[in-house]
Amino acid sequence: MPLLADSAEARVSVSQSRELPPYLQCVPYAREVSGISIYGDAYTWWKQAKGKFKRGNRPKVGAVMAFQPHGNMRLGHVAAVSKIVNSRTVLLRHSNWSPINGRRGQIENDVRAVDVSPNNDWSQVRVWYHPIQALGKTAWPIHGFIYSDKAPKFETPSFVAPKPRMQIASAPAPKPVSRAPSQAFASAFANISAKPAQKAASRRQPLRTVPKTRVERRNADDRVSAAVSLYD
Repeated sequence: MPLLADSAEARVSVSQSRELPPYLQCVPYAREVSGISIYGDAYTWWKQAKGKFKRGNRPKVGAVMAFQPHGNMRLGHVAAVSKIVNSRTVLLRHSNWSPINGRRGQIENDVRAVDVSPNNDWSQVRVWYHPIQALGKTAWPIHGFIYSDKAPKFETPSFVAPKPRMQIASAPAPKPVSRAPSQAFASAFANISAKPAQKAASRRQPLRTVPKTRVERRNADDRVSAAVSLYD
């Protein structure tokens, strides 16, 4: 488990900072999200909070879970409670717990922590461990919870005003199209249609009337005979 000293907060060499993000310890991140202004190593927070902040053994949103030193975690650990799931499960926001992509000092938000104490007094917890994608096997001893006197920065407001709906103007109804031709169109069309008719009439020749009297028939026959004789 990580060594969680506030004195080494976010320190990397210039050459490392060009390639990797800063190494973030648990203390500054817990202080930032919870608003609890305590400084120093994580294992000192429980004693420092006495007389300054309320303490207890029940989780609350925004409270800091203070871990006791245990095993390789010699400097303790602090994590902010972001959600109460049930009487045995909470979600935490903390830093420098799991190695992610082979690096420590990474932030983990809304990961599980489960109370495994026999009396459900949150004196022992198992915490989500990223490399195995499950709860870790170690039961970590807990001092308890330090309660913040400020609203946590990750708290979601209970009421969000709905956004006003956009007013969409309806398109005006199209004007009805008159099927009757306008007077100008009718008159123009009449003028155009009349001209061809007049020209056709002018090209027509008067019809020849059939002679009714004998003299007229005889004269007509003589003209036909004269015309035929021209081609004989």
